[in-house]
Amino acid sequence: MPRAVMADEFGPPESYQIRDYDPGPPKAGEIRVAIKVAGISYVDVLTAMGKYQFHPPLPFIPGSEYAGVVEAVGEGVTSFKVGDRVNGSGMGGIFAEVNNFQAANVNHVADEMDLETAAIFPVNYLTAWHALVDRGRAQKGETLLVLGAAGGTGFAAIQVGKYLGLRVIASASSEAKRAAALAGGADVAVVTGAEDWRDQVKAANGGKAIDLVFDPVGGDSTDLAFRTLGYDGRHLVIGFPAGIAALKTNLPLLKCASLVGVQVRGAGIERPEVMEQDRKAVQEMVRAGVVKPAIARRYPIEQYAEAMNTAFAGKEAGRIVLLLD
Repeated sequence: MPRAVMADEFGPPESYQIRDYDPGPPKAGEIRVAIKVAGISYVDVLTAMGKYQFHPPLPFIPGSEYAGVVEAVGEGVTSFKVGDRVNGSGMGGIFAEVNNFQAANVNHVADEMDLETAAIFPVNYLTAWHALVDRGRAQKGETLLVLGAAGGTGFAAIQVGKYLGLRVIASASSEAKRAAALAGGADVAVVTGAEDWRDQVKAANGGKAIDLVFDPVGGDSTDLAFRTLGYDGRHLVIGFPAGIAALKTNLPLLKCASLVGVQVRGAGIERPEVMEQDRKAVQEMVRAGVVKPAIARRYPIEQYAEAMNTAFAGKEAGRIVLLLD
């Protein structure tokens, strides 16, 4: 019997259990996927704890991104066949050895891409592309400051930014994280939390103001980073695991700069045609060979709680993956 990480109520990772789980044969329009690798993000754990901005139905299987192999196809599905390597995303149902998914929401994995990479790149890189291109109006030659640069979306923003022709300054708290950001393509790295952080950022950009801030961190970092912006600067709010910032509204006015919210889920609902173009653009990055997410740790399904806690702590330089094979 296939297994899944599951709980009847939201709670910490330790409150979840490995249970027998078989979703049955795929319905019309669905495919049944043997999930081999699942990515684990901060938001995945927050959702599992019942602390995210919306609550999925119970009982709940965590996870939002995966890669695997097609086991069966439902009636009317012609775009996939048994044995195809695929990836996809969703709000739950991922930490399972097998599950059924709507074929329309599943993608083929390129031959040149391994399943670990395929499992963890779509959400992060789509978020980074949507943030920089659609919401941030990034232009070649501009300077991008990335907070949380060794995290999933931060690391993706580095590579998307370089692909777009931006100069990228990475901010990270540890030497290992800064090394990972530089290895990922950042032009220079600065020390998050340093007393002279703003001076470091200014020096890294040759004394000039920043054009774009990519902020998946929040907390005290938001105010400090916003102050580095110049005229028509754009501060992109991706998330706030460090807390919700209280930015004074005189700053956007005095700097003629913008605070811009970024949410892929909302964009998918309100602007599906834009998100489809973004997905195609990210696939072009894949074909160009520039999508190279960093993996910090791999855990078997039996160690799901440790894996989730590690992802939630955010101290690793790279992504956490759950191996379900």
